[in-house]
Amino acid sequence: MIELATGKKASAITARQREVVALIAAGCSNDEEGARLGISPRTAKAHCDVLRQKLGVARRRQIPIAFRLLTGEDPLSVGQGWGLVVARNPR
Repeated sequence: MIELATGKKASAITARQREVVALIAAGCSNDEEGARLGISPRTAKAHCDVLRQKLGVARRRQIPIAFRLLTGEDPLSVGQGWGLVVARNPR
């Protein structure tokens, strides 16, 4: 179970970190995040490490869940689109 860092005052999540959360939620790797954001994969990993610390989670895949629990926002809706495609059933 995820335990958010509630003992400390939560640090604000920046706009760039919100973009990274959206890309993680979409299943992007650090290489893909870097390409979409115009940063190196190492910088993308650094963003991920800071987010894990801020959100109090141990694993990268827990970031979007913890973000949603903390903010109440859907992680996939906070990005700038980033070419993410959501499959929908046509009716």
